[in-house]
Amino acid sequence: MATQPEGKLLFGMGVPLAISMLIQAVYNIVDSIFVSYLGESALTAVSLSFPIFMLMISVAVGTGIGINSLISRRLGAKRHEEAEHAAGNGFTLMFISMLVFVLLGIFGTRPFMRAYTDVPQTYEYGVTYLTIILTCSVGLFMQIYCERILQSQGKNFYVMVVQISGAVFNIIFDPILIFGLLGFPKLGMAGAAIATVGGQVLAMLISFALIFSKKNEVRLRAKHLRPDVKIVRDIYAVGAPSIILQALGTVMTLALNGILIAYTETAVAVFGIYFRVQSVAMMPLFGMTSAAMSIIAFNYGAQNRKRVMRTWRLAMMAGLVMMLLMTTIFLVLPDQILGMFNATTEMLRIGRAALTIIPIGLSLASVSILCSVMFQAIGKGTYSMYLSLARQLFVLIPAAWLLSKIFNEVTAVWWAFPIAEVFTIVIALIMFARVYNSRIRTMPPEPPALA
Repeated sequence: MATQPEGKLLFGMGVPLAISMLIQAVYNIVDSIFVSYLGESALTAVSLSFPIFMLMISVAVGTGIGINSLISRRLGAKRHEEAEHAAGNGFTLMFISMLVFVLLGIFGTRPFMRAYTDVPQTYEYGVTYLTIILTCSVGLFMQIYCERILQSQGKNFYVMVVQISGAVFNIIFDPILIFGLLGFPKLGMAGAAIATVGGQVLAMLISFALIFSKKNEVRLRAKHLRPDVKIVRDIYAVGAPSIILQALGTVMTLALNGILIAYTETAVAVFGIYFRVQSVAMMPLFGMTSAAMSIIAFNYGAQNRKRVMRTWRLAMMAGLVMMLLMTTIFLVLPDQILGMFNATTEMLRIGRAALTIIPIGLSLASVSILCSVMFQAIGKGTYSMYLSLARQLFVLIPAAWLLSKIFNEVTAVWWAFPIAEVFTIVIALIMFARVYNSRIRTMPPEPPALA
């Protein structure tokens, strides 16, 4: 990561990540497509469960980002023992986080679903799905942990193999377990959850085999499992803001579900569909930005300003192109997208507006996301947190609530998304200028040894 041309490195690391993350997003959509054939209540239940599922992913991915950033910086600074110590502490933090969500799955799913719906079938579907997903989350947490260890070393091809394996398992077993094909029992909603968990466990097993192989540079050692206050603090200096940043998506979704359900449960189902389709649109961007973060963090640790900024500019240009393409697809094909989910006439009516209004801000969002990547890569993860707070808590939710009150029409709520992106990009660029002047401009153009 210190010498290879930035464009080639970003492409080589980013494409495998983008492909694997895209496949993961696709299997989320496939999951919802199969669930939709159980009825609109089932699709609504999954949409209501989605924020809690995303909260769990936020904790796992956010902690993983902190681990990845710290290991990459230590490797860039040639401090290998400290990189392995970070890996050991990261494993412990992931395991503790997993236990918290297991307890939430045991004790929290029924109160949560009861707070959002009084429709018996929707409630039962939601409790079944969410309980299995949370109590069997060991595969998710350990898979993400191993992926970040591999990613910190630039081994994104292996990350792609891990993620594709889990996704393929899920896609194959979703219809088999939901509808009882090939001699398997018909499990309905439970089958969808079991297929998801099964894919995560398979991915975990493969990723463990990879990080314990002789070719892995960063080893997981028992002596490094005991938490070290300084390392935990360094991990969460980047990871905690990232957790909060991503968890704000949960808060946003819960709040918007509360606003939308006042109109109809169909609006909640539509919002759930959009969120899943948007994940397909965003995953190539996230794959590329994940690669960019590793490259930037490594070269920031090596004090190479030229490579830091070249990587960031290339990622910015690629992100803008990807989001313009995805926006066009949403605007041109809303009916076809909704039709994949067995959409009713009412879902089509509400969904057309959602899928042509919300994506207007995607290109602006790509700029804000790339600014956040820079903040995380150089250890200023709190800036990413502030940016997300500004977007989702201080602009998006209040704007959605205000628009719903002024116009009393569900279509008006969708306009809160592009409004929020306009405000966010202004704040992001101001913060980026501050970080650039204080942290990046003062770096030597190249490492001292090479200057």
